[in-house]
Amino acid sequence: MIFFQSGRHKQIIKQIDIVLLWEYYFLMKNIITLYHGSNKIIQTPQYGAGKRYNDYGRGFYCTQELDLAKEWAVSDDQDGYANEYRMNMEGLSVLDLSKNDFCILHWLAILVQNRLFDIQSDFGEEARRYLIDNFGVEYQKYDVIIGYRADDSYFSFAQDFLNNAISLRKLSSAMHLGKLGMQTVLKSEQAFAQITFQQAILAENRKWMPQKMARDSRARQEYFSSRKDPRKRGDIYMLQILDEEMKADDPRIR
Repeated sequence: MIFFQSGRHKQIIKQIDIVLLWEYYFLMKNIITLYHGSNKIIQTPQYGAGKRYNDYGRGFYCTQELDLAKEWAVSDDQDGYANEYRMNMEGLSVLDLSKNDFCILHWLAILVQNRLFDIQSDFGEEARRYLIDNFGVEYQKYDVIIGYRADDSYFSFAQDFLNNAISLRKLSSAMHLGKLGMQTVLKSEQAFAQITFQQAILAENRKWMPQKMARDSRARQEYFSSRKDPRKRGDIYMLQILDEEMKADDPRIR
């Protein structure tokens, strides 16, 4: 049997196609690709797993950069995998610390609640407490967090600032050394329910370990070089933040 489409039928089909395209658009705009570097293939990330003392506490730590995931996957003598996922962000609450609503001190206030800092004096502990009280964010209530990644080098930069060894300007500059970018962390059970494994991409140690070491070495060298730069007029240190009781709305720390 042969059906002939009238002009009316063609118009209806066209309208259906437009609706489907819009539905596809709204679906895909909420889908992002994430990578997790590991020494093993992780098809089903487990909610509640992970280390307590990571940057943002327990969670599943990912990046949107494939090359960075490959670097994070390898170790001294072992290959790894960049596990690729599709993440449906629809309906999830996201704390994006890169937005203008936040400054680097908000990130640091979260970091000092989770990472183990080498507090060298009573001042360091006072600074830690002040950051939590005045720049703390209720990060636990969010499904997903987007923010800096504080690996060993970058963690030491933050520690120096907390101990009044470097200025806020130098800390902000240091966090962009090595171009680690931002990490995306799944925190809630709902977030874990909306991530889907795609594939595991091999990361060869002989290729990615030298790049990982070079990135870290470059960041350290640039940081220690910047520490030799003289203090600039207007530089703000942790001591001044404490003494003047600076708050998050102070334009000097933005």
